[in-house]
Amino acid sequence: MSNIDTASTRPPQAEIRPIESELHGERRTDDYGWMRADNWQEMFKDTSLLDPAIRRHLDAENTYADAMLGDLEPLKAKLIAEMRGRIKEDDSSVPAPDGPFRYGVAYETGAEYPRFVRGSREGGELTVYLDGQIEAEGRDYFSLGGVEHSPDHRWLAWSYDDKGSEFYTLAIRDLESGQDHAERLADTGGGVAWNGRSSGFFYTRLDANHRPSRIFHHTVGSDPADDTLVYEELDAGFFMGVGTTQSGGHVVIDIHDHETSEAWLIPTANPAAEPRLVAPREVGVEYDVDEGDDGLFILTNADGARDFKIVTAPANAASRAEWTDFVPHEEGRLILDHLVLKRHLVWLERRDGLPRIVVKRLADGAEHVISFDEEAYSLGLAGTYEFNTTTIRFSYSSLTTPNQTFDYDVETRERTLLKTQDVPSGHDPDAYVTRRIMAPAADGETIPISLLYRRDTKLDGSAPLMLYGYGSYGITIPASFNTNCLSLVDRGFVWAIAHIRGGKDKGFRWYEAGRREHKRNTFTDFVACADHLVAEGFTSHERIVAQGGSAGGMLMGAVANMAPEKFGAMVAVVPFVDVLNTMLDDTLPLTPPEWPEWGNPIVSSADYRTIADYSPYDNVRAQAYPPILVLAGLTDPRVTYWEPAKWVARLRERKTNDAPVVLRTNMGAGHGGASGRFAKLDEVAMIYSFSLKAMGLAEAEPRR
Repeated sequence: MSNIDTASTRPPQAEIRPIESELHGERRTDDYGWMRADNWQEMFKDTSLLDPAIRRHLDAENTYADAMLGDLEPLKAKLIAEMRGRIKEDDSSVPAPDGPFRYGVAYETGAEYPRFVRGSREGGELTVYLDGQIEAEGRDYFSLGGVEHSPDHRWLAWSYDDKGSEFYTLAIRDLESGQDHAERLADTGGGVAWNGRSSGFFYTRLDANHRPSRIFHHTVGSDPADDTLVYEELDAGFFMGVGTTQSGGHVVIDIHDHETSEAWLIPTANPAAEPRLVAPREVGVEYDVDEGDDGLFILTNADGARDFKIVTAPANAASRAEWTDFVPHEEGRLILDHLVLKRHLVWLERRDGLPRIVVKRLADGAEHVISFDEEAYSLGLAGTYEFNTTTIRFSYSSLTTPNQTFDYDVETRERTLLKTQDVPSGHDPDAYVTRRIMAPAADGETIPISLLYRRDTKLDGSAPLMLYGYGSYGITIPASFNTNCLSLVDRGFVWAIAHIRGGKDKGFRWYEAGRREHKRNTFTDFVACADHLVAEGFTSHERIVAQGGSAGGMLMGAVANMAPEKFGAMVAVVPFVDVLNTMLDDTLPLTPPEWPEWGNPIVSSADYRTIADYSPYDNVRAQAYPPILVLAGLTDPRVTYWEPAKWVARLRERKTNDAPVVLRTNMGAGHGGASGRFAKLDEVAMIYSFSLKAMGLAEAEPRR
C-alpha cells in the first residue's frame, strides 16, 4: 500500500521518438533513446553543452520530484540533524608513521572536506599540508582523488574532480613551501606512483571516452606536454592503473578486466627503464603482484585456484612457469588481499562468509590468525606505509559496534586499540541486536542475510524493513557500522543486507553463480531473502523497502519487474537499468571492460538474449509497481543519466497503478552524488524520508 499521494501532481510525460534497431534477427524499438546526448563526452566536461530538450525534461523531472517530496522537507531536516549529530565534526585519523614523519587526516568542525596533516614521527604538533576545504572554495562540486607524498617527503601529488565526471586534474605541491607548481595535468585517473628518486611520477591519462588508455611519466617542474609515454593499452576492454610495491622497489602497471589481468614492472630507481612483463595475460587468469626482499609474491587464481592462492616468483620472472605455490589454494577460503613486509606475509581472507587476517612468518612459515567473535562483522586491512616493520593497521566494526582502529605487531601478536569511532549524540550497542540468518534459495543454496534492529522491535511481521542488495562484480557488502541507518532502526525498521550471488560472500563460486548466464540468480536470491524475512516474522511484503545503487539499482529494476508485489517501496540510486543498450554501445567508458561481467551482446546472440531477458528497461510491462524513488547524476560516467531517465519514462508509460515513480537528477554531480561529508546526508535523508512516508511513518519519532 502506498502512503504517497499522487492525485495532486502530474508527472512529466516524456516525448516518444521511436528508434528502430535489429541485431541477431531481433528487432527492437527504443522510444526514449533520444535522451542519450550525442555529445556526452564534451557535456561531461561542460554541462552547458547539454541538448536543451534533454535539459528541459530533466528539469521537469526535478520539479516533479520537488513537488512530490516537498512535504518531507521538515522530516529531511530532522533526519539530517540526527545523522550529523552522530558524526564527530572535528574528527581525525590516527597518524601513520612513514620514515621521519607521520601522516594523517583531520576535519575541522563544520568542514565538508578533510585536511591532510603530518608531523614528526616522534610526536608533537601536526601541520596541514593540504586543506580540502580551502581547495573546494568557489566550486559547485569538488572531490579529492589521490593524495600521494614522494618517497623523500618533499613533494605531494594530489588530484581533484570539479565536475563529478571523474576526469581528475593532478597538481604538484612543494611540501617545504606549501605552494603548488604551475603545471596542472588534466584528464587523469587521479592516482600516481612516484619514482624512487622523487623527481617525478607515473600516472594514467584518460582518453576522450573516459578510458585509462595510456601511462605517462611526469617530471616535477616540467611541461606536461613533454611527459613520456610509458605504456599504451590498445584493447579498450581493459582498465589500467599504477601503484608501487610495498617495498618501494617497483612501480606496477596493473591492467585488468573482470576476469583477466596483466602486470608490468618498472624499477623505481630507474624510471626510464622499459616496463617488464610479469606474465602475459590469459583469459580467466587474474594476478596481483607485490614484492619482498627475495622476489615477488603474487595473489592469483591460476591453475584452477578459483578462491585464489599466493605464489612466489623470482624478481625477474617473465612467465607463469616460474611461479611456485606458497599459500596453497583451499576451496571455500577466499583470499582477498595480500601485503608483503620484510619478514612477514599478511593476507585478508574470507571463510564461511566472515573475514579474518592471517600472518605468516617468512623465515619459518609459522602462521596465526586475527579474528573476532560476533555473528556478522567487517574487517579491513589498512596495511602500512613501511616495509621494514612488524606493525600493521586494521579496522573492525559490526552493525552494532562502532569502527575500531588497531595497530597489530605481527611478531609479538600485541593488539593495540588506537581509536574507537566517536558517536557524539550517543550510542548504546546493547540497545541493538545484530544477527546473521540464512535464506533458502529454490535451488538448495542458502543466502546470508545480515540484520540489525532494536531489541524492543516487535518481530511479529509488522516491522518495516529496509532490504539492501548489490550482487555484482564479486563485491561483498560488509556488515559494518553505519550511523546513518540508525535513524531508520530507531524508528522501528529492521535493517537487512542480502548477501546474494554475484558477490563473493561465500567464495568465488558465489560470484560465478551470479554473473553472465547465471545473472538471474542474483535477482531470485533477493526475492528469496524477502520471502524468508517475511516467513520468519521480521516483516511483511508490503512493509519491505528495497534499496540498491549502480549495479544494485539494476537489481531493483529486475526484481520490480519480476516480483513487484513483494515490496512496499523501492529506492534505486544511479541505477544501471538500460543494460542491453549500454552493452551494445562500445563507445561508452565502461562497456568493453564490462563484457566479461555481463557478456558481449554485439558478437554473441546467446549473450544478447540473456541480457535482453532481464535488462530492467527492456522488461517493464503492464503491471502494478510499488512507489519508486530514483536518483541520478548528470555527469556520471559509470551509469549515464539517460539510463534512469529512460527507465522512469517507460515505467510511467506502462505501469497500471498510480504509485509514484520519482526521478531526482543531481545536475552538478556524478556517480557518487554530492561530494561533501555533510552534503551527502541530504541524499540519504531524501531516501529515508521517502521510505518512512511509504511505510506510513513520516511522523514517527526515534526511540531512545
